[in-house]
Amino acid sequence: MNLKALRKISYGLYVVSSGRGNEINGQISNTVFQVCSSPPVIAICINKKNLTYGLIKENKVFAASVLSKSASMKLIGRFGFKSGREINKFEGVKYKIGLTGVPILTENVVAYMEAEVIASIEVKTHTIFIGKIVEAELIENEEPMTYSFYHEIKGGSSPENAPTYIKEERIKKGYKMKKYKCKICGYIYNPERGDPDTGIPPGTPKVATGLSKLSPYNLPFL
Repeated sequence: MNLKALRKISYGLYVVSSGRGNEINGQISNTVFQVCSSPPVIAICINKKNLTYGLIKENKVFAASVLSKSASMKLIGRFGFKSGREINKFEGVKYKIGLTGVPILTENVVAYMEAEVIASIEVKTHTIFIGKIVEAELIENEEPMTYSFYHEIKGGSSPENAPTYIKEERIKKGYKMKKYKCKICGYIYNPERGDPDTGIPPGTPKVATGLSKLSPYNLPFL
């Protein structure tokens, strides 16, 4: 069975957030989808180990900010590969408090939706929260980032708690290209692509990039 087939399913990339007062958090999610239009209802899928899961379960509200293509890997790394139990993810980034009291990212996003939880479904390691939309806004007239764009253009990877995580396989023979993975945020640097976010042109080896936190990591599949 080739689980890579699952990557042909289309997804976006979002920051899902929840909490109230001083206890707030957000995380990267690629599983946000509309369920019905009248009334407008959306659903999200969150790992039960994540801090955001507990905040949604307790407060019964959440927001989904739709990331733009211009969102940096630094921002994605902050919300996708770091724990809100160790840092305040919203410190140093632009956000506002929404109608429901949840934090909403306002930089590098094209739109957001706030919702009140009306139902939930337990699915093994994850919970699907279904929410009635109580507020929604368009912020920028830009293209939203797709999960495919994140993987193929940005060179991103999936954290283990993501619902779409697939354990990377290594090819022992016939694979020569060496790529590099950040020990902190999981960012994959591919010398063939360079790094468009920081102006590093294609063909630039890791030693010339100044990306000091990268370590050798052979990844035949991204």
